[in-house]
Amino acid sequence: MSLLEQLVQAVEEPDQELAPRVQARLDDLTKPPGSMGRLEELVRWLCLARGSLELEQPRPAVAVFAADHGVALSGVSPYPREVTAQMVLNFLAGGACINALAGQAGAVVKVVDVGVDADFEDPTGLVQAKVARGTANFLEGPAMTGEECLQALEVGARVAGDLVDEGHDLLVPGDMGIGNTTASSALAAVFTGQPPERVTGRGTGLDDQGLARKVEVIKQALDRHRPDPARPLEVLQCLGGLEIAAICGFVLAAAGRRVPVILDGLISVAGAMVASRLCPAVGAYLQAGHASVEVGQGAMLAEMGLRPLLDLDLRLGEGTGGALALGLVRSAVAMYNQMATFASAGVSDREG
Repeated sequence: MSLLEQLVQAVEEPDQELAPRVQARLDDLTKPPGSMGRLEELVRWLCLARGSLELEQPRPAVAVFAADHGVALSGVSPYPREVTAQMVLNFLAGGACINALAGQAGAVVKVVDVGVDADFEDPTGLVQAKVARGTANFLEGPAMTGEECLQALEVGARVAGDLVDEGHDLLVPGDMGIGNTTASSALAAVFTGQPPERVTGRGTGLDDQGLARKVEVIKQALDRHRPDPARPLEVLQCLGGLEIAAICGFVLAAAGRRVPVILDGLISVAGAMVASRLCPAVGAYLQAGHASVEVGQGAMLAEMGLRPLLDLDLRLGEGTGGALALGLVRSAVAMYNQMATFASAGVSDREG
């Protein structure tokens, strides 16, 4: 049995018989039923994912997967590829936005080199798992070989497993890679069936001419590869990125360990989209941290039936939107654990 088959088979649908028990406990708290809205939804999600009526405050972790993209050489980003490696060093030094937001949320940050086109002289703190020095340009051929795609997927699965073994029980996938919004938008077009111009955004700040170029590059790639959405691994291999494949494996492995995942923006959702096509049961373990300005993210979330928790006009990536949503999860667990019941507080419940 292949690793991918093992990952898929390990994911089980949550036991829905637990749902009415969770709801009864929520309804017994001193508030009108359903009055805490999506915080109650988060409680139900956590309980079902973990298979328990009892909740503890999460021990979250963010994994930032970094990789370069061959398509970046086709003028789809205003930033040079060197920024990927430079940002990895920034993550390791604690100077990036994800470092600040994860620290505020009580989450650790793991930085993973799954495909950066650089060697790091002082890789202290870096998870070194380089599969290749970036992908090939998907205008000229598949972005990855089949072996590279599976190796990157394995990297993500291994990182998730290591974090769970270290005691983390809520995971956030992050990303870094110049050109990765182009790859993710191409995946969005395939899996949602929408034309590239409907699911492609400005990424790191393209002007109108740059956006038009980006859309045209994706159209050319789709014409060349004719990807079949019914074959998600092949779609990922042709159009994706090493970090997107790693996020796919990360999500699959987390779900297989009954560990819930909060998604970030376009790139993490693209990886989760592939995971959900490979294994539909994964969806029960996912929450969307925020609504990205990148339109492809919203299209894929709608396809997966996920509704964002926050809408703050974010478009950074790195896992930042997922990290911000951790505060909502903590509030939901606190509500569930600390509120009095009607009986214990001596408060009258609804009549009859």
